[in-house]
Amino acid sequence: MNKSINLYPDEVHKASLGAPEYYPEIDDACEEINKATKGLGTDEDALIATLGSKNTVERCLIAYRYQEKYGKELKELMKKETSGDFGFLTQLLSLPAPDADAKIIRKATKGFGTDEKLLYTVICGRSNDEIEILKKTYFKRYNKDLTNLVSSETHGDIKKLYLACLQGMEETYDPKYHNASKAEEDAKTFHKKGQGKWGTDEAALFEIICKCPPQYLQMVDDAYVTTYHVNLQQALKKELHRKTEDAALFTLGMKLHPYKTAAELIKSTCAGMGTDELGLSCAILRYQHILPQVMMEHTKLFEKSIGDRVSSETNGDYEQLLLEMIRVAWPGAP
Repeated sequence: MNKSINLYPDEVHKASLGAPEYYPEIDDACEEINKATKGLGTDEDALIATLGSKNTVERCLIAYRYQEKYGKELKELMKKETSGDFGFLTQLLSLPAPDADAKIIRKATKGFGTDEKLLYTVICGRSNDEIEILKKTYFKRYNKDLTNLVSSETHGDIKKLYLACLQGMEETYDPKYHNASKAEEDAKTFHKKGQGKWGTDEAALFEIICKCPPQYLQMVDDAYVTTYHVNLQQALKKELHRKTEDAALFTLGMKLHPYKTAAELIKSTCAGMGTDELGLSCAILRYQHILPQVMMEHTKLFEKSIGDRVSSETNGDYEQLLLEMIRVAWPGAP
């Protein structure tokens, strides 16, 4: 890959630039949602069939169109009509993809303490275009600069990584510039600022990871292995600790092996005692556009489908909604 992958479909990128184009099925879905939430009680099955059965692009259009037709934001309706893990997931589904990411960031940074895992999985390893969309969306929605928010809510080495990612500094791949000689030079710099230094220069390491386009970052990794006999992942594990290590490895993984990294994240939300329902919801939602590739990696790594994992870790309407989202992402999944 010559640049970091986009998690938003092209249509979502285009919708952020101007008025989206609707088609009759979008109006039908809006009417079904309105009908499901009218009167006494909410028809959860209808919401699953309507919101859960739509892909990222269709949900983006429904979010815009519902407010046009009924004069209220669909997310606020879901907040009023649903609750629990199911309710929060319906809120995310009722927002355009960038707004859903903005809401996740808001949740990760609101209240006492910051949910670092929730935050770095949104911000780190994103393409320049999507970082720009995310910053604009957050400001429009919450009237606050995203970089300033992250700067005020985080500290230490992980803050350096967040701020590097938010700069959207990934270079455009140029084979004449991003060549083997430069890869060797950057590998030496990475070692000099990390394993070869008394006291790690974390900011310098993060800058190299964020600046390098994926194809070239792999060349740097290969050069590092040749010279120092460990790869960049192993070098980071030796130099960083706890959440900073997790976030840096996730950033590196999303650039070098995005589908594998996303699969590992989904698995991690179901590891240990209890399921991280919030993390699971956010991951399935964010990666829905690339879920077929992620599902194949997940099965290869863990000999278990994501659908089977969801079924074993969740239940009720929440389980059915997640399974519907997975089915829509890959209708003919094995």
